[in-house]
Amino acid sequence: MTNFARIAALLAVLSFGSASAILAADNPPRLIEFESPLAGPQALQGYLRLPDGPGPSPAVVLLHGCGGAWRGIDERWGKRLADWGYVTLTIDRFGTRGITSACTSGMPPATLHDAYRALNFLAGQSSVDPTRVAVAGFSQGAMLALLSVERGEIERSAKEKFRAAIAFYPPCLGLKGNMTVPTLILIGELDDWTPAQECRNLAEGRDDWGVSREKGKGFPIEITVYPGAYHDFDVPNFATPVKMHGHHLEFNEQARDRSIDALRKFLYANIGGKEKPP
Repeated sequence: MTNFARIAALLAVLSFGSASAILAADNPPRLIEFESPLAGPQALQGYLRLPDGPGPSPAVVLLHGCGGAWRGIDERWGKRLADWGYVTLTIDRFGTRGITSACTSGMPPATLHDAYRALNFLAGQSSVDPTRVAVAGFSQGAMLALLSVERGEIERSAKEKFRAAIAFYPPCLGLKGNMTVPTLILIGELDDWTPAQECRNLAEGRDDWGVSREKGKGFPIEITVYPGAYHDFDVPNFATPVKMHGHHLEFNEQARDRSIDALRKFLYANIGGKEKPP
């Protein structure tokens, strides 16, 4: 197909607005816009990837961090997950809202229900098994993933439910709700932006800011801490370490590879997949 034909086909899909037209059997990501009853003034956009083979398939919603970079999340993780047999939807939480960064201002309140807006979209697609959808986030997006599945207002107000959650190096301080689904945290021991100890406290029900999770209630939080790893350990662009907002960012191949294995096994155990991971 020529570039012109590809562009024309994509424009036709977007202008038609049909989810069934979007969900064609094609592996490359497709840029889509989607809405739901929880939608705000702006429609969300994101990259949708489909696995090979017939559906319905399990799916994963991917949430980027405070700097945006959602296309990088899709390239590193969406592509890999689709190869494993999962439908993926990587959300751009910022673009249509005119947000360029939220690293110094905190979580934009308008984004709090974004994971469920994506879930509602996926649940209506014939290619997706709505009973097998997980949410995975990175940094600020990881905190949003945890907020989306802890027992609280966001989770209670959602009709569709996630079945598992994965958080890569999330800010854990202040989170106190019991998890409503199996949850996995993957974080570096040397992370100076989202400290591993705060996530250990969360997982173990220890006290933070005078509050703590109720021991013995909700689903357990599984946590893996990677020795020698910093924030953004899965981002090859940081093979040469950088400082951002005073924090150390560095790629760690060993931690990245171990996290790939951990993610694959966790997803298979909780929402299934086409084949059992080794």
